[in-house]
Amino acid sequence: MKFARFAIYHLPDGELGDFGAAWLGWDARTGKAPARPDVAGLQATAAEITSVPRRYGFHATLKAPFRLAEGHSPDDLVLRAALICDHLAPFLLDLELSCDWGFVALRPRRQPAELLALEQALVTRLDDLRAPLTPAERERRKPDALPEKARAHLDHWGYPFVLDLFNYHLTLSKSLPRAEGEALAGALGPVLAPLVQTPMPVRAVSLVGEDAEGRMHRIEDFPLRG
Repeated sequence: MKFARFAIYHLPDGELGDFGAAWLGWDARTGKAPARPDVAGLQATAAEITSVPRRYGFHATLKAPFRLAEGHSPDDLVLRAALICDHLAPFLLDLELSCDWGFVALRPRRQPAELLALEQALVTRLDDLRAPLTPAERERRKPDALPEKARAHLDHWGYPFVLDLFNYHLTLSKSLPRAEGEALAGALGPVLAPLVQTPMPVRAVSLVGEDAEGRMHRIEDFPLRG
């Protein structure tokens, strides 16, 4: 399969990963659309609520989707990412459900040093393999609406919310009005509570590719061996 863009994601596994993929309606780990779970108390269908994040699957972005620079291949990405992850340690994340930034997501209560080191290494040490943003790609990020630091990151790293602006999150909805987001969090809370009652291990990250229809597929996993 040919891919237009590539990214480095954390794809949760286990029961949480299975639920998240089913809720969104796309599993980037398997390249399949699982049956959606029944969640009581929704104000709209799950398909409508997840219409925007569905194609990416249940993930946290570590290196945002990018086109490969001329002269580089996916094999270069695989080799480089493996070398980076060989020297970085696994860690745990204590997750909580949040409704902010316009959407519902799972976020860590705190971002440990190991997470920040992982994100920084992947953002900076893979960047020479990334093709520069086209003017259209840059405009899609609405640079004029971004804070100055985020706009600088967009121009330097191809994505605004990296490094000192990075926040790990597992998106569960499209952008929603505050009241709708809080209602969704109330409906998802009882389902997610047993899945996040213990910290989630982060033992590996994944190279993913974007197909012709915009859906992400796992290509290869990279264990954190540090």
